[in-house]
Amino acid sequence: MKTRRHALIGIAVCIGLNMLDGFDVLAMSFAASGVKADWHLLDSQLGALLSAGLVGMGLGSLLLSPCADRWGRRPVIILSLMLATSGMLGSAAARGYIDLLVLRVLTGIGIGGTIASVAVIVCEYAPERWRGAALAAYATGYSIGATIGGAFAAYAIPLYGWRSAFAIGGTLSLLILPFGWLWLPESRDFNLARRPSAVGRGSIRGSIAPLMNASTMLVWVVFFCTMAAFYFIVSWTPRLLNAAGLSARQGLTGGVLLNLGGIAGCGLFAYAALRIGVRRLLLGALLASAVLIAGFGGAVTRLDIALWTALLLGVIANAAMAGLYAFGPPLYPTAVRATGMGWAIGIGRFGAILAPLASGLLLDHGWAPAQLYFLFSVPFLVAAVALLLIRSEGGICRISQ
Repeated sequence: MKTRRHALIGIAVCIGLNMLDGFDVLAMSFAASGVKADWHLLDSQLGALLSAGLVGMGLGSLLLSPCADRWGRRPVIILSLMLATSGMLGSAAARGYIDLLVLRVLTGIGIGGTIASVAVIVCEYAPERWRGAALAAYATGYSIGATIGGAFAAYAIPLYGWRSAFAIGGTLSLLILPFGWLWLPESRDFNLARRPSAVGRGSIRGSIAPLMNASTMLVWVVFFCTMAAFYFIVSWTPRLLNAAGLSARQGLTGGVLLNLGGIAGCGLFAYAALRIGVRRLLLGALLASAVLIAGFGGAVTRLDIALWTALLLGVIANAAMAGLYAFGPPLYPTAVRATGMGWAIGIGRFGAILAPLASGLLLDHGWAPAQLYFLFSVPFLVAAVALLLIRSEGGICRISQ
């Protein structure tokens, strides 16, 4: 009973950290219209700000996840949380475009260093038959955090300005830090397997060498394409709804509905994962997301249809993201699990980085919001094809050392 309680506390803390990450990642999206107006930015500059946090997340996932396999998941998570807190509080006081750009990268590094290791802890503490559901439940924390944070931001920004979004995120990060310090457990499998090893003492290149095979490359394609489409949706939707003729508050409402739908989507994925294979669920979510994002493009100028479509798209697209985090960690052996998941997430972040940047450039060149939504249905389809091509054994690909 004590062991089960310890595991549940560990998973609960991880979900709490992911809630915080959900708001931190989207804070720039909530603040975008205010920042653009205050500093008279081009859409391409705004796209760079939206991508800056994702650049940092990619760097954090790629560089800090091998450290977690060497020194432990817990110290890397605590260090990463400190970095994210510093970046968020600094963003609230940014004096100009370059300041905010650098601080968004710093925040992203902290978040990126947290995500892979936290997902690994959930994977290792959850019983095998509950693992897919536990990982999907963990992913739900992201949508809950984004929804609660978005609701706060939608209230605070019209009253106190865009800086309040970062102030809220930084304050919440600061408050959760002592909880992580006191109750976040070290990875159970890491403690059991802890010993001198080539992976532990080697370079980053040596850590990922065992992962270099066709299945890994296809996993990277799935993460890259899914995150590209997903982060286009969550980063640009409030701004694009505004550009399509809706008010700033209606645009923020659309962003909140996307994340509110995400709570339902991740929750439904977690429930269904107890009965249906994670791989099949992920495939269905990818295909449905491709259809819905194209439909949202057609409805973007009609408030009544757009907001309901945003809610449904939030359900399905977030279910696809939950599927990534449920599908990924069990693929890798303990010695390289944080590295494997971190690199999959890091590669995915490159897609997430390119999507907001490309969207800003296309808007500057005269693209309409509806055209962008049609375009970003394609990555979901590519991800579905890559998932089908991954060689599986017993329903899931196993990447060996």
